[in-house]
Amino acid sequence: MATIFSLAAIVVAGGVFYFTQSSASAQSDSGQTGDKPDRPLRYVPNDAFGPGEKLSFDINYGFINAGYATMEVVDVVEYKERPCYHIVSSANSNKFFSSFYRVEDRVESIVDAEAMFSWHFEKHLREGSYRSDRQHDFDPFLNLIYYEKDTIEVAPYTQDALSVLYYIRTQDLKVGESVYADNFTDGKVYSLQVNVLRKEQIKVKAGRFDCIVVEPLLQSPGIFKHEGRLTVWLTDDRLKMPVLMKSKVLVGSISAELTGYELGEIVDF
Repeated sequence: MATIFSLAAIVVAGGVFYFTQSSASAQSDSGQTGDKPDRPLRYVPNDAFGPGEKLSFDINYGFINAGYATMEVVDVVEYKERPCYHIVSSANSNKFFSSFYRVEDRVESIVDAEAMFSWHFEKHLREGSYRSDRQHDFDPFLNLIYYEKDTIEVAPYTQDALSVLYYIRTQDLKVGESVYADNFTDGKVYSLQVNVLRKEQIKVKAGRFDCIVVEPLLQSPGIFKHEGRLTVWLTDDRLKMPVLMKSKVLVGSISAELTGYELGEIVDF
């Protein structure tokens, strides 16, 4: 059962391992940050998502519904004197599975609204008797991540396991080409390559959508590289909204299917 929900967490947020809220809130200013240099941070145009967006998914193991998940851009907050998106994703087992294996996982990310990178990330797993709480902070001026007791040097604009999906949604995706991003998860840095495979129309519970099909791959073992293949269907429009995420594994397939959505407000910064 843990495998089902661990992979479902991978599927739902483009690599997310979920969690519950810790004492660090979106408005907090925890973590260290170096002195700001003269160079400005980059600007990444975004007309794909904004505050108020909420995506709801069914998590399925084959033909069996195992639970549900949400991805939500909660608000725009000020963090480190910068406008940021407070993004929350959660996964929960349904009533049947909860009777013998309850899952209540949650992830939070503070994403710079102008430069599209992760300032702060935390995940909280509650799966059966298993408990895990982790978080890290990113210093974009020194290119350092503060994780537990370690200080880790990373590439500029490194993403976390949740922010990377939102960053990809802002990019120009063309069939036959790839998009790249550096990603930090659980104390390790990964280079992520997202291959744009094809265009395809699909029908899910939320409706029928023209989609761009992408396949995220890691250059070393990690979130996206497991015993199977992860495929993501994004709407073929400015939103690039995930409507289906599917992972084939040895014993079947895990999927997250969009069941409903609320569009957010596009904010200029």
